[in-house]
Amino acid sequence: MEIFGIPLFDDDFYKMLIKLIINVIFLTGIIRFIYYKYSKKKEYLFTFYLIGTVVFFLCFTLKKYELDLGMALGLFAIFGILRYRTTPIDVKEMTYLFVVIGISVMNALSNKKMSYVEILSANSIILFVVYFFERFYNQNMVLKKDIIYETIENIHPENHDKLKEDIQQRLGIQIVKLEIGDINFLRDTAEITVYYKN
Repeated sequence: MEIFGIPLFDDDFYKMLIKLIINVIFLTGIIRFIYYKYSKKKEYLFTFYLIGTVVFFLCFTLKKYELDLGMALGLFAIFGILRYRTTPIDVKEMTYLFVVIGISVMNALSNKKMSYVEILSANSIILFVVYFFERFYNQNMVLKKDIIYETIENIHPENHDKLKEDIQQRLGIQIVKLEIGDINFLRDTAEITVYYKN
């Protein structure tokens, strides 16, 4: 049955549902159980899920047309360089965004030449690699954080142990080293760069 030359139902609907379920499962594994577990940043969860879902449906819909490889790669590149001009995105978040887009494109554009076992294997390998590097590779990395510190008397060289202990207690992190930057004597504050273990 057709309405204005458009079929009311197509067997591809079932393929779309199965691929969508696979996509959502692996996106949830990466976004909720890896990214959020180790970063604790809620503000990007909505973005990752929404972009992953929209890219999936966009690619699945465009797959109906005869797209050559150049067009597909161009589409992927457009989403890959997506930047939000209002707030800068960290490299880690951009990497996760790239992974989310990559998985969604891969799941949507898979065709008859690729079995479901291959699709699941590819998704699983990406999930494992993300987990491995997030869990083990970053474990001993030294991270950097800039803070404004108000107990100005602790910036004196003889009080550096007090300064380190105070910041460790407040932030709950293990400090490797501190760098004191600009000092504002009018407000009794100092800009301090804290290097700490993840």
